[in-house]
Amino acid sequence: MPNLTAKQVASAKPKDKAYRLGDGGGLYFYVRKSGAKSWECRYIQPRTGKPTFLGLGGYPEISLAEARKKAQEVRHYLSDGIDPKLKKAEQRAKLLSDQKNTLKAVAKLWLDAKSNAIKKETETKIWRSLENYVLPSLGSIPVSKITAPMAISALKPAEAQGKLEAVKRTSQQLNEIMTYAVNYGLIQANPLTGIREVFKKSQTVHFNALSPQDLSELVMTIGAADLPTSMESLILWQLHTMVRPSEAAGAMWCEINFESKLWTIPPERMKMNREHQVPLTKQTLDVLEKMHQLSSHRKHIFPSIRDPKKPIGAISVNRVLGKLGFSGKTTAHGFRSLASTTLNEQGFDADLIEASLSHQDKNAVRKAYNRSQYLEQRRVVMSWWSEHIENAKSGNIQLNGTKALRAI
Repeated sequence: MPNLTAKQVASAKPKDKAYRLGDGGGLYFYVRKSGAKSWECRYIQPRTGKPTFLGLGGYPEISLAEARKKAQEVRHYLSDGIDPKLKKAEQRAKLLSDQKNTLKAVAKLWLDAKSNAIKKETETKIWRSLENYVLPSLGSIPVSKITAPMAISALKPAEAQGKLEAVKRTSQQLNEIMTYAVNYGLIQANPLTGIREVFKKSQTVHFNALSPQDLSELVMTIGAADLPTSMESLILWQLHTMVRPSEAAGAMWCEINFESKLWTIPPERMKMNREHQVPLTKQTLDVLEKMHQLSSHRKHIFPSIRDPKKPIGAISVNRVLGKLGFSGKTTAHGFRSLASTTLNEQGFDADLIEASLSHQDKNAVRKAYNRSQYLEQRRVVMSWWSEHIENAKSGNIQLNGTKALRAI
């Protein structure tokens, strides 16, 4: 039976030596010489069989009734063969882990782990997305406390605003962060698996692209327009080389090998972070010769007029196309679709076309083969495409679809 009363505890005075007042069941009230008072529980360690004391908290923060409940918990752990001190250390470690490993902190670790595999600009976009949609409401919450309803609630406002693509992208990022937390040992399971299914689906929007029959209209319009040399050259460069807008606009003189007639785009400038080589044709070399007179002293082949130390913005081509009457008909990225459709219809080998577009081959063996063997074959493809564009200037294009003749 308990021995102490609340009155006895409150009136206990310090003495020349520290002393304990027993309450039964291993619970003691400890009074130090300084006057500080606290609760302790004496028990026998399961592993060693030796007696020890476990602190339960100070007085008056912990009342007699609360101390008795804590002592009962100690006895409960002991009955299961668990050392209360180890349990307390585990709980404290978890608390510290929770305080340290918030969603924002773990998101930073996750993004840092991905940094070598993605571009810096992609890394920046991912973090901006998290900051816009989830970190304001969930960033300070430990990953161990994050639930699916919490994540869904954070993304619902963006869904209500019609930002369905952003919701899709951010929910996927959240899912990856929580999977990272599982692999890191911070949580037992990912509670956000499948939350994308809760939201409305965004409609897939394909890049606008001209049909092969419209190529003449495009190149004739570009030729007739009074465009600055650098802008006209950039448009033609992208059309001939089939690369992505940012890859074309960011072209640098150091990437060009005139002797081997090859443009090598380094991994850090490519979407898939892998080097891409573009065989240079007579027409693309003509573009470079024209630009050499204007920008050979610059880093970039197509320098910006406002800041020559930087390239022309990739989005600038779309603005020009809009002014030339192609708004809603095609975009700079649509040039790639135009090239792909034309080459496929003319019967060129599909693998050569995919390699020319720098699409990733998921088959590792074929990918290695493509890289080592396709370059010379792609020169034929690129030359045909450049000649085709050249002929389109005068409206003289032939689309025969002679597949047998084009399978290189």
